[in-house]
Amino acid sequence: MTETATGTATGTYLIRGAAILGGDAEDLLIRDGVIAERGTGLSAEGATVIEAAGLVALPGMVDIHTHLREPGREDAETVETGTRAAALGGYTAVHAMANSNPVADTAGVVEQVHSLGRASGWVDVRPVGAVTVGLAGEQLAELGAMADSRAQVRVFSDDGICVHDPVLMRRALEYVKAFDGVVAQHAQEPRLTAGAQMNEGTVSAVLGLAGWPAVAEESIIARDVLLAQHVGSRLHVCHVSTAGSVEIVRWAKERGINVTAEVTPHHLLLTDELVRSYDPVYKVNPPLRTDADVQALRAGLADGTIDVVGTDHAPHPSEHKECEWAQAAMGMTGLETALSVVQETMIETGLMTWADFARVTSTVPAAIGRVADQGRPLEAGEPANVILVDTAARWTVDPHKMATMGRNSPFAGKELPGAVVATFFKGHPTVLDGKLNTPYRYAADPAAAGSSK
Repeated sequence: MTETATGTATGTYLIRGAAILGGDAEDLLIRDGVIAERGTGLSAEGATVIEAAGLVALPGMVDIHTHLREPGREDAETVETGTRAAALGGYTAVHAMANSNPVADTAGVVEQVHSLGRASGWVDVRPVGAVTVGLAGEQLAELGAMADSRAQVRVFSDDGICVHDPVLMRRALEYVKAFDGVVAQHAQEPRLTAGAQMNEGTVSAVLGLAGWPAVAEESIIARDVLLAQHVGSRLHVCHVSTAGSVEIVRWAKERGINVTAEVTPHHLLLTDELVRSYDPVYKVNPPLRTDADVQALRAGLADGTIDVVGTDHAPHPSEHKECEWAQAAMGMTGLETALSVVQETMIETGLMTWADFARVTSTVPAAIGRVADQGRPLEAGEPANVILVDTAARWTVDPHKMATMGRNSPFAGKELPGAVVATFFKGHPTVLDGKLNTPYRYAADPAAAGSSK
């Protein structure tokens, strides 16, 4: 795919003949981290030429919901391995959730995650700060300090645990208004899901597994959109999974409430029928739901009720998944399969175009996270965060060949469409020919160096 000319030290790349957002074929000239030109018949002396005929050019994907596990849970994932997986999946930015050990509930911990991301250089790592101290749901964490830190946190979440106290949730929503932050809620009423193992329904009744009712999610969303309306703050709903949740979010948006919502790739494709196998790879929070829920989620994403796709990439050590169902951890990997699953469920079904794909996987998640240089149009003068996708490719998922440390992919053995051929992060090719190239290297940060003295 590539033809390397001399004199590439300036960081000049000519992407030739890519279908921009799935439309007309054009050239993109990248120079010094920026899209210098867009058009046809472009040329640049000494540029590295990327022959992209037949490929689709899209803005780099932005994940609003990733678990990188570090610090403290490096047996499951590290910032290095997780961001390698992200780059291979077409991401140029990820939001790293707070449930590490120690919890990212202080300026010190979010700055550590931020620094680890810069050291890896594969994608932009944006730490998510915890809403409550230790994710315990008893007192607010250092929201202001995390917002003012070098990490500039704007998304706060206790993901994995619901902020179930309405008074505490109200205070969090009020607090983040001061710096245009957003609270990302894991909608799960704990008293309705005690001991739950899977979706409550026909399959759970047949299998004799404790059910997880849809109302446990829906009741929290209903409460929180009203709280967001009351205090005039931003609310983001993590991993919406039921038809009823879609309707509540739609109702809230119709009334002008400032709420956004995400859906995971696995909830767009998989159903609770898979749990009949008792394979713990299908155990996830929220649980896989019914086919009717899947169809409602797809429709909600297509019509804009659901704003973004978030992977909820949740790697686990093999011993936490290769065990009996009741003892298994909840969670699935997703960074390296997200694009393909969305292509299968939304593009190939005719529900969305590639321009729509860019909106829900890049533009809007960047806006929710207030990441100014991500999710930008593929136009001259914009940051060169770009991916090239072979939409005609087919590949079979093999978790053992992935960059993530997690082997808990629910798509193992499944053939999926679409493959990321190249990823440009800040104008630097982190992925070429579908393989990791080299990471982007940040210049030394004088402020960071000074703070360590």
